[in-house]
Amino acid sequence: MTLDHGQPDPHGVPTLLTPRLVLRGWQASDVPDYFAIVSAPGMDDHTPQPKTEAAAWSQTAFQIGHWALRGYGMWAVEDRTTGQLLGRAGLYEALGWPGCEVAWTIRRERWGQGLATEAGRAAIEFAFDELNRDDLISIMTADHTASIKVATRLSLTYDHTETIQGGEYSIYTIDQAQWQASADGEPA
Repeated sequence: MTLDHGQPDPHGVPTLLTPRLVLRGWQASDVPDYFAIVSAPGMDDHTPQPKTEAAAWSQTAFQIGHWALRGYGMWAVEDRTTGQLLGRAGLYEALGWPGCEVAWTIRRERWGQGLATEAGRAAIEFAFDELNRDDLISIMTADHTASIKVATRLSLTYDHTETIQGGEYSIYTIDQAQWQASADGEPA
């Protein structure tokens, strides 16, 4: 996939266009919809989520700040046809994090449609092609089968288990060569 770009947001966050999605910078108007997504039943089974709209606002502000401090971050993901906010996807590397992580959170009722894979693919391509990252990780609980399927579809492979912020997480990895091999249709 070759990334298509839309107009960057007013803060310089690039906009990425995939066949079905727009990955764009966050807006204050996203907060209520984002909170509805992350507070839906089951959304915090594997990943801690904001418990209040104020906490969702703080997380949104964090996402904006991540872009300012790192030059990359999580995008708001919206449906390209309807404009509906679907979740977030992108790159995450807070202070002390074990590496640059590709991550995704998609509206529960849209699971199983390949949207996390599509958004994750765009984020990985951006990381390798535009940021020239050497490698990426993805972090998930060992029982989060949906995210494990997305990671393996994206050619990430299990590397090890690590304790992060008091919990046990599986670390999946991919490097530039593996990504290039998978993008060319070769086995990773």
